[in-house]
Amino acid sequence: MARAGLTVERLTLAAAEMADEVGFENVTVTALARRFGVKDASLYFHLRNAQELRVRVAMLALAEMADRAADALAGRAGKDALVAFANAYRDYATRHPGRYAAAQLQLDRETAEASAARRHAEMTRAILRGYRLAEPDQTDAVRLLHSTFHGYVSLERAGGFRHTPRTTDATWSRTLDALDALLRNWPPG
Repeated sequence: MARAGLTVERLTLAAAEMADEVGFENVTVTALARRFGVKDASLYFHLRNAQELRVRVAMLALAEMADRAADALAGRAGKDALVAFANAYRDYATRHPGRYAAAQLQLDRETAEASAARRHAEMTRAILRGYRLAEPDQTDAVRLLHSTFHGYVSLERAGGFRHTPRTTDATWSRTLDALDALLRNWPPG
């Protein structure tokens, strides 16, 4: 019988919180069981294995990021939309580093299609429609934006910009200015 109060949702949220505290790579069934004061076996009533727990945290993180991005994008277009989307992405990575790491987990095709990852791509494409990019340029621009955002926040979180007195916020702002200029003047194929 399941331990009173333990549900898949509660375990997933606790694992996400743990990821933010100690790093996604340190979230294990054993550590989660310790947090609830139960034996590992108690969690296997709700979870098949540790991989399912990791996937559930990734799915939660992707959904949270998509919700925040959608809220930020509401009523915006062009550069305003680009900046709002990028800032929502960066803010989530800063506030929830473990969940952000979970969102990078490689999911199998079926799970990825059922996740909020599709919403991220659709929102990015909606932003790009304001720049009048057609395929295949739109796909290239989606990849450019996501690579830039992920690369920047990953380097920032790892302390990669500490060697210079310029603030990371100032560079982030200029990066978004440069992306906007590039998107408005996309080179012909």
